[in-house]
Amino acid sequence: MANIRDYLKEKEKRQKTEKRVDYKEKIRSHKLAIFYRIVLTVALAAGMVAFLIIQWKNKVYTEGTVTASFPVIIVQGATVEELGGNVLLYSKDGASCMDAKGNAVWNRTYEMQTPLISICEQMTAIGDYNGRAIYVMDKGSEKGTINTNLPIRDFCVSANGVVAAILDDADVTRIYVYNGNENTDVPIVNGKATMDKSGYPVSVSLTPNGNLMVVSFLYVDSGNMKSSVAFYNFGEVGKNETDNYVSGFDYLDTIVPYVQFMDNDSAFGVSDDRIVFFSGAERPVNIATKFLEEEVQSIYYNENYVGLVFNDQSGQAAYRLDVYNESGEQVHSQFFDIEYTDIIFNKDQIVIYNDMDCRIFSMKGVEKFSGSFEKSTSLLIPTSSAYRYVTVTSDSIDTIELK
Repeated sequence: MANIRDYLKEKEKRQKTEKRVDYKEKIRSHKLAIFYRIVLTVALAAGMVAFLIIQWKNKVYTEGTVTASFPVIIVQGATVEELGGNVLLYSKDGASCMDAKGNAVWNRTYEMQTPLISICEQMTAIGDYNGRAIYVMDKGSEKGTINTNLPIRDFCVSANGVVAAILDDADVTRIYVYNGNENTDVPIVNGKATMDKSGYPVSVSLTPNGNLMVVSFLYVDSGNMKSSVAFYNFGEVGKNETDNYVSGFDYLDTIVPYVQFMDNDSAFGVSDDRIVFFSGAERPVNIATKFLEEEVQSIYYNENYVGLVFNDQSGQAAYRLDVYNESGEQVHSQFFDIEYTDIIFNKDQIVIYNDMDCRIFSMKGVEKFSGSFEKSTSLLIPTSSAYRYVTVTSDSIDTIELK
């Protein structure tokens, strides 16, 4: 009897153990099923997103429709620019700003012979060549007036209202930096340049945050033409350096007439035979140099790309646009035939237009749109949507949707 009882107990024990194992196995299988369903759902969602992105990148638009139109008066002789999504007009007599619906934002009157302008994101500075005043405004209001007390040769503005000005002072050229957010005639940084030492400054640019300045100097060294690109830091790093100078690069037998920051730590310069790229938020270094065999016709840039336009020699089109990223790598070449007034990089798209015609290409070379404006257009402004644009004509501000 004892053996039978022991046998039954052992059998019951085995059955309980088997039930526990079976129960654990069912839980494990259920968890695995949920996991696989989640993985499959995520994979399908990722695949759908990738499909939609590919479809969007390759989508071709066949027409542009005006969905909204607001009447405006564009003064004859005024130049039209974008200012942070608003419309900026300036001439010899004054400047004004309107929003995308034609509502006046601000108006500044002045008298200038040769107006110069600098725009950085939502900030602008306007001054007269050989004049002594620089007006600083953003897209929403006037900020300040700078009285230089010396003739203006060139200037640039940062996104936070810092202004760097090249001023003529007889045998010395002054490079003054001002706080353009107030009425002032006192620079916050001042420097000077002479032909026999540093050379003559031919181009100047500030980072959007106003922390770095780059200046291209031209001078003659032992009978040879030479360019020098110098960087100045107005932050903590530059305080302990002579004249805030933190790095510089010399180029023999070439002129670098154009230097420009793309963002707070990327810059480039263009000469007659090369394009050079610099990187660094404190002490910029030269990271890439590309030599050019053809003459540059135009330069366009944003925070991600630099575009150089050449007359095409291959016979494929009238022009060729070579596009570089901020690392100095050439990422695309776009051939096109229309006579252009402006080229815009927008959401990995290239927008090329004149007063009547517009072409839009992807960075892969897909022609996404080819069409004409209904009215002569002086300015095209991208919006947050890749298929919606604002255009400025002689008598209206229109919103256009591509379909």
